[in-house]
Amino acid sequence: MEKSLSEYLDLSEKLVPNAYDKQIKIGFLSSFTINGLPEVLKIKCDEKQISCQTYLSEYNQYNQEILDSNSQLYKFQPDITFLLLDIRSILGDFFYFPYSLDIEKKKDFIEQKVLELVNLANIFAKNSSSKLIISNLHIPFFSPYGIAKSNSEFGLQDAIFYFNKELKERTKEFDSVFLFDFNGFVTKYGEDNIFNYQNYFFGDIKISLSFISYLGELLMSYVIAFLGITKKCIVLDLDNTLWGGIVGEDGFDGIHIGPQPPGNLFLEFQKHLKALSQRGIILAINSKNNLDDAMNVIENHPNMILKKDDFSCIVINWGDKVQNMREIAKQLNIGIDSLVFFDDDAVNREYVRRELPQIHVPEISSDPSEYTKTLLSLNDFSTFQITAEDVSRKKMYVQQKYRTELQNSSSNLIDFLKTLNLHVVIKKADNFSIPRISQLTLKTNQFNLTTKRYQKDEIKKFSTDNNMLVGSVQVIDKFGDNGITGVFIIKKEKTQEWILDSLLLSCRIIGRKIENVIINYIFEQAKKNGVEIIKAQFIPTEKNSPVQDFLPSCGFQKEGDFWVYHVEKPFKSPDFVSVEVDNV
Repeated sequence: MEKSLSEYLDLSEKLVPNAYDKQIKIGFLSSFTINGLPEVLKIKCDEKQISCQTYLSEYNQYNQEILDSNSQLYKFQPDITFLLLDIRSILGDFFYFPYSLDIEKKKDFIEQKVLELVNLANIFAKNSSSKLIISNLHIPFFSPYGIAKSNSEFGLQDAIFYFNKELKERTKEFDSVFLFDFNGFVTKYGEDNIFNYQNYFFGDIKISLSFISYLGELLMSYVIAFLGITKKCIVLDLDNTLWGGIVGEDGFDGIHIGPQPPGNLFLEFQKHLKALSQRGIILAINSKNNLDDAMNVIENHPNMILKKDDFSCIVINWGDKVQNMREIAKQLNIGIDSLVFFDDDAVNREYVRRELPQIHVPEISSDPSEYTKTLLSLNDFSTFQITAEDVSRKKMYVQQKYRTELQNSSSNLIDFLKTLNLHVVIKKADNFSIPRISQLTLKTNQFNLTTKRYQKDEIKKFSTDNNMLVGSVQVIDKFGDNGITGVFIIKKEKTQEWILDSLLLSCRIIGRKIENVIINYIFEQAKKNGVEIIKAQFIPTEKNSPVQDFLPSCGFQKEGDFWVYHVEKPFKSPDFVSVEVDNV
């Protein structure tokens, strides 16, 4: 349940600035009054341990703020800027009298309005490195033609649909401009709830004060995506969570899962979980249960949507659920803060919250019909772009199971690595790999020398800069393709000196000596280009201890603030990894 706007305002007044590791600056532009929204975002950020500064433009001054290169908005230097638009301000009299124009003039009018916004977006992109999030327009129930609107050609609803479609297509042209589905927001909560005539007439407030906080929750999705704090895995209980009833007591035939009530409640929940899995969210099980009983349902029940291969990790025992959560994170080789825990039992939820506060444990209704609604309300999985690696993630984790089994049967690490038939493809950043490279810089914490975070547009600029070298690393073995799981960024600041700005590996491939292959490739390229010295830094964080000894182990020597390597020194790359170099 959302807090009221007055509660958010009160909390904002009492908010003590915190120097959290995660920091963000958010700008707000709008064509109507949105007072209170910045305070909502500040509190929501603080709840996630994010330091948030905000800038709210003067009323309906978005044109001036964007067009003036010396405006207060640009001086504020936001990371994300929201441009919230309302239908009456944008369409003017067309909103009330859409039938006063012929069809061609209507289309010309709409196209002109879209063009105006695209031009503003273009100017903004030139003046700022901020992400710009533009809202589309909501399609109202109202029409001056009443029920005859369905027979009218290019009426008001058609025009706004056309506006939204054109705006969506045109904003795709920008790397740093995205569309917020305001129409979806109104559809979700209802036009009569969102638009309050009294608020409108007395303050040009076009989002009811009661729903400002709900809007803020949706906008937090962009903050999560920008900061790269997207969760990776949903951990699920079984009894009364994935199916109704307790399999140990009710038996295989007594649990509820299927097309009829109450089984259809759980069927719907599983379908949405599978949909998330197919876009790259990992699924895992943490259940107190008899292993054989539970697996019998998962593998053999005819109505189960989620089967064994849909879960990248399955922990079913009578042990401690907190310890099981730690084991799941360990098996998946991801941070404990990458997990979301879904359990019908309030005691288990509170226990995990208390012992592992890094895990998001949503509050769940005792009514299973609410499970899907709760799942769909989560913004933990927000990302600006879904990459090919995201879509293939479930398959990659299944392959990882086989690697782990093979490793456990091997006598030592090197023997195990030799049996993998490792093959590495090193490529210069291109349009295909840039989104994934950015994603890795935003999300990778463990094997990451500097944890510098770069947005997609920044990586794109680096890739076209002759004084930079941005490379992606794809890792393939006999079990399958791990996808792009490594990144390196080099600054060529001096003719005879390179600076290793970033070097990182996805947690999926840590421990396979791929980092040595990458650094050897960098050394070889440096020699070919007459470079004598490579400088690098290790910037320690709470999570990147796995990489703290990497530089000295490769022969770098500490000199002041940098680790320095003289490229004439010999370096041996692992001989059990084949390397393919493509377009670098």
